[in-house]
Amino acid sequence: MYPQIYKNSGGAFEATFSKLSIEHTKRDGDFGVHVPLICNPEVSDCSCVEQDPNCQWWEVPLPSPTIPAKPVAGNTPGENFDLTGWYVSLPFDHDKNGKPDDVFEWHLTQGYEHPELFYTGEDGGLVMKSYIKGVRTSQNTKYVRTELREMNRRGDRSVELKGVNKNNWVFSSAPIEDQKAAAGVDGVLEATLKIDHTTTTGEPNQVGRFIIGQIHDQDDEPVRLYYRKLPDRDTGTVYFAHENTREGSDTFYELVGSMNGITDDGIALGEVFSYRIEVVGNTLTVTVMRDGKPDAVQVVDMSESGYDVGGKYMYFKAGVYNQNNSGDPDDYAQVTFYKLEKSHGSYQE
Repeated sequence: MYPQIYKNSGGAFEATFSKLSIEHTKRDGDFGVHVPLICNPEVSDCSCVEQDPNCQWWEVPLPSPTIPAKPVAGNTPGENFDLTGWYVSLPFDHDKNGKPDDVFEWHLTQGYEHPELFYTGEDGGLVMKSYIKGVRTSQNTKYVRTELREMNRRGDRSVELKGVNKNNWVFSSAPIEDQKAAAGVDGVLEATLKIDHTTTTGEPNQVGRFIIGQIHDQDDEPVRLYYRKLPDRDTGTVYFAHENTREGSDTFYELVGSMNGITDDGIALGEVFSYRIEVVGNTLTVTVMRDGKPDAVQVVDMSESGYDVGGKYMYFKAGVYNQNNSGDPDDYAQVTFYKLEKSHGSYQE
């Protein structure tokens, strides 16, 4: 199908979504079990914590764990997946700072899990769940998420979270000085997962949709990969948006079924599938893979999208970024990941 282009500043698509301004009063994130972030003495030498609770008790960079060929039930998420290069944002605010409770890479490698939103399932997969209710990551964000954010610094707190630095990566179309300064050049994100649950309440244009993978820069998204299943359909669809920073527009590409949730050959709840997001220079390739089906592949030329200028840093995201804020606050989306791997190149003279 041909891509569909919508201007962020107006047009029929944006006009439809402008009606969806329902805000639930229960957004303080004061729900669920509070899991304290502590140093596990069975994993690390935590002796310095007695003198300084903020001491660095982990090795830098965090050593990559030995990952089993298949996720093992009973392991923590950090034992089944290499989470030394990620943090997870959760929709709670148990520390009362007005922001989501982020769990950084050193606690993930220590075995952190949350019994309701971020945990190892009975089949060994990594379960991530996001309610409609909860704390948002910023005032500019309309929706709630339980989502991993790439952290190439791997525990080195001397490296800032944001910026063209050793925590983030750039395209090989970026200026040479940015390529030298970044943690990597170009990138690949590969995931295998199944969808466990989608929202079933809310406005028609929001119900059943959420984001399962992204490339994000400081302001925009070169790619947002969506899954959507309507309550009256047996299967769901997969599509993605590419944001053009120069035009202020999103172009939507349909991979499996249509973005309105209609398909005769979609992906059912519980069906395992894979996706791959790859960037080489100004070329973005998104692929969805299913057993017994041809791969769905879409290539996007980003040369006019504005990502090849100085100062644009990138990071992958994966998980459940709910795209419904109009349904029942206790309604939710949930996925189980069986593979989550990322890789980057380096600057070549």
